Amino acid sequence: LTRSAGCVINDYADRWLDPHVERTRGRPLATGAVSAREALGVFAALMLAAFALVLTQNRLTVMLSVVGAFLAASYPYLKRYTYLPQVYLGMAFGWGIPMAFAALTGDVPPLAWVLYVANIFWATAYDTWYAMVDREDDLRMGAKSTAILFGELDLVAQGVLYAGMFAALALVGRQAALGWPYWAGLALALALVAWEFAIARRRERAACFRAFLHNTWVGLAVFAGLAAALALRG
Repeated sequence: LTRSAGCVINDYADRWLDPHVERTRGRPLATGAVSAREALGVFAALMLAAFALVLTQNRLTVMLSVVGAFLAASYPYLKRYTYLPQVYLGMAFGWGIPMAFAALTGDVPPLAWVLYVANIFWATAYDTWYAMVDREDDLRMGAKSTAILFGELDLVAQGVLYAGMFAALALVGRQAALGWPYWAGLALALALVAWEFAIARRRERAACFRAFLHNTWVGLAVFAGLAAALALRG
């Protein structure tokens, strides 16, 4: 529900930009198929439903959800004022990590924050591939992104971001004493990321979009390794 609400408010905030970007000009708000008022109504309904579900959890989770709602609602406006909206996206998307720990254990241990940091690195990296698709349109319209900030060093910066992600995930594996399936999953994820660099090395729009979409497989590799490691432990 929160992810859907985030998509709605993102399109609402970008209605000044989307009609002028090749990839987004067909979105409902950009074409006028949905009005701004209708979009805000859908956003409000989704967030109220999400908050109703959160109220079934403990107090700490409810308190954390307020921060999550703020992150989700404010993220779309960042590209007007800062070159780091992709970092903020990672903060918003990853907020479910401390919330999940709080809901299940009543606490947010250091391990949860390491996972949160890993998610920020990862989301910044995969959304930078996404931003590289729109870089020329964003420059023309005055929007900001990490792809514009990194410029000609974008692939180097991507390497640093993914390195940060894998370093944080390795620390998680060590601290949680996860078994060999977890490390096998990380190794597979690393190979998949290397493939992304191979296909996007020339920075072509279609290739960068493929690299962005390819992160579903990266996530699946990490998840499968983690699930297998915990299953063997149990």
